[in-house]
Amino acid sequence: MLWSIDLNCDLGESFGAYTIGNDEEVIPYITSANIACGYHAGDPTVMHRSVLLCQKYGVQVGAHPGLPDLAGFGRRRMQIAPAEAADCVAYQVGALQAFCREAGVPLHHVKPHGALYNMAARDRPLADAICRAVQAAAPGAVLLALSGSEMVAAARAIGLPVACEVFADRGYRPDGALVPRGEPGSLIEDENQAIARVLRMVQEGAVPACDGTVIPLQADSVCVHGDQPKALRFVRRLRAALPAAGVALHPF
Repeated sequence: MLWSIDLNCDLGESFGAYTIGNDEEVIPYITSANIACGYHAGDPTVMHRSVLLCQKYGVQVGAHPGLPDLAGFGRRRMQIAPAEAADCVAYQVGALQAFCREAGVPLHHVKPHGALYNMAARDRPLADAICRAVQAAAPGAVLLALSGSEMVAAARAIGLPVACEVFADRGYRPDGALVPRGEPGSLIEDENQAIARVLRMVQEGAVPACDGTVIPLQADSVCVHGDQPKALRFVRRLRAALPAAGVALHPF
């Protein structure tokens, strides 16, 4: 049996005088990039540079809109109405589209960031609003969303193309949600374990949850985090391990 998978990474998260991540080193090893759009991280110069890096290496460009929370890196839950969240998404997607048009590359996908991503994974009205915003602001773009989440269901309900995302280095709860950062088991730090989990997700459509139960999922794209200290070494190892196990790398 032949398998294929997309390898995506959250990038473009530097801003002003602050450098975050290893973008130029990581990007040659991935197939899709999620570029921060200025709310949780990133700035116009970094966004422009990130799009040009994707163009250089043939990597698909995605918008990575987050909550307006630069101080908290978009990882803090906020009380936000679905309509307001939709406006935030449309605004950020539009900003990145301007740089895509200038570079002559398509905006391939949209992946919400951090707390917005996790909130919409379980909140159907919020997921519906985000999906409508993506469909209106970026016709033809694919929504990249947590496998089994309300965002996937909301996208399918309105005919928005959607790809299901899994995580190489994050723990899962028995209900399919990610273990919140800061809680035990939220991060998989052993690289061998993370690679083995990815192969199982791709080849078997399953992953062990934090309590040991096995949960089903759909793996169209695997996320690796470029802001981790060992990100470059890990993505190199994963990029080598997937083809060795019979898994082809293709954008979703």
